[in-house]
Amino acid sequence: MLIRPGLDQLKPYSVDETEFPIRLDANERATNLPAAVLKDVIARISELAFNRYPDIGIVGLRDKIAKAMNLSRESVVIGNGSSELLAALCYAFGGVGRSIVFPTPSFSMYGIYTKLADSQAVPVQLKADYSLSAEEVLAAAAASSASLILLCNPNNPTGNAIPMETIEAIVAGVECPVVVDEAYYEFHGHSAIGLLSKYSNLIITRTFSKAYGLASARVGYLLADPQLTTILGKALMPYHVNALSLAAAEVVYDRRKAFEPDIDLAIRERQRLIDSLSLIEGLEVYPSQANFVLIKADSNGLAPWLAANGIGIRDFGSAPGLEGCMRITIGTVEENNTLLQAVAAYIQQVKA
Repeated sequence: MLIRPGLDQLKPYSVDETEFPIRLDANERATNLPAAVLKDVIARISELAFNRYPDIGIVGLRDKIAKAMNLSRESVVIGNGSSELLAALCYAFGGVGRSIVFPTPSFSMYGIYTKLADSQAVPVQLKADYSLSAEEVLAAAAASSASLILLCNPNNPTGNAIPMETIEAIVAGVECPVVVDEAYYEFHGHSAIGLLSKYSNLIITRTFSKAYGLASARVGYLLADPQLTTILGKALMPYHVNALSLAAAEVVYDRRKAFEPDIDLAIRERQRLIDSLSLIEGLEVYPSQANFVLIKADSNGLAPWLAANGIGIRDFGSAPGLEGCMRITIGTVEENNTLLQAVAAYIQQVKA
């Protein structure tokens, strides 16, 4: 078979599909939607005309987001998860002879989307503490004549946030579009949205999959200057977000205040995990502004031990720049307690 050149060399995005009793591996919301919100979602979906295509302009959800952000409808694009929007941005601004700059280690799909768009990947290595240098990003962008820059804030899988002055320095220092992927914004509380009115080359993406528990529905959105959203629209398929997902997202967005107590709890649990894990000898724990914590230890031993105890985490131990590292999603209080007990038991076994 004559497949597209280079496709055979791409490593597909994959995760362990084991159904662990405690799933702390995918950065999902720890529990289902709040009961009252779930009831409203079901009621809304029951009213859908399943024989009709979804609203091709996705006007309802775009208007809700635009109003909340004090933007025009034309500045908002809805996607089949923010991942679809990130891929479409690579298609829209990448291409043969063009380069896309992004930090590493970061979201693994940035490199894949870049290659699928026939673009040259220009990774910029994070520092030892996983911080990002604006100067190094700008130098890489200048040297490669970058057509797009991708930044993840807070960064996945490291969890640390990029200071806003660093983001602004990058946006101000280039002419190409700069994407700030804010998938974990709700757990951080700081956004680059205040820079949108100042820089027409800034793009912000967000998702309903993390804080708002719609990972199964796959809904994301993008905020940018209308000139950029018009270009992006050319890279998206018609009816690319299904009506069921849109209906659920509209209800969730209207009821987003109902999620605040659980977001606050996740933030408190994140700090409790950081503090508790930091007390365990043999572990290095990194600061996090997301809904997960990155730790460094003997991943070849600890990850299988946790799996054997019914706890799924994401093992990055063999990934460049993440040697020995594991990413742990913030679970419920009970799940976090079980995790801490299992980690402590493993360390005691090793010491014995």
